[in-house]
Amino acid sequence: MVRFGDFNRICETVALTVCPLVGAEEGRKEIVMFFYLYMMVTTIELFLVSGIVPTASTPYPYFVAAHVGLITATFWCLLLNGFVGFQFAEDGTPLSLWGMAGFDPLRPVALWIVLYIFNGAALSIYVVLQIVLVLNTLDDRWPLGDILFGIAFYVIGQAILYIFSVRICDTAKHYIDGLFFGTICTLLAVMMVYKYWDSITKEDLEFSVGSKQNVWEVRELLGEEEYSNQGGYELILQKLGE
Repeated sequence: MVRFGDFNRICETVALTVCPLVGAEEGRKEIVMFFYLYMMVTTIELFLVSGIVPTASTPYPYFVAAHVGLITATFWCLLLNGFVGFQFAEDGTPLSLWGMAGFDPLRPVALWIVLYIFNGAALSIYVVLQIVLVLNTLDDRWPLGDILFGIAFYVIGQAILYIFSVRICDTAKHYIDGLFFGTICTLLAVMMVYKYWDSITKEDLEFSVGSKQNVWEVRELLGEEEYSNQGGYELILQKLGE
């Protein structure tokens, strides 16, 4: 049973990068920043979990600190992306683009709160905000599917990581564990974040995942009353002809 603020049970199941340090026994600038942060998290994680940086080496704590900080920054950036759609600040401004307590290796409660409570809350708020945004702003409900798939991939990845990791490791004779599949599921979840963002963004990106033009864009340009009175798609064709 996992206890609040306790990494022991977690580290017995999953080889997280922080485990050797916590006393455990074992389009837009905003979305681009999110992907950059995820890329940096993945890169540092590669150095840590592969053993390139040994756990007993002097640089290891610094790499772990950077890894944990970047994970939290990634969730924070995702949360801010959730607010961008509500136009709380102009896109690309410092406000729309963007602490941690002391760390005791024997009592890492603050670290536990940041990793699981803060990051989980940031992710949950982001999902709720996007569902509200789609339901209240868009006529197209397909973006909800992207959100649901992203949630599903992430939840499955976390379940594999924290529940089935030991079983997978034993079955595979220690050649692979849940961390591998959890990382893949996280990558798929990040891909769905992009797919969702692309589906609600006005820009016609060269490498756009979705090719369907949103009707709400036309309504915004023409006005609701003009759109409904003159017949939506006939008016669209007329405007395109001009």
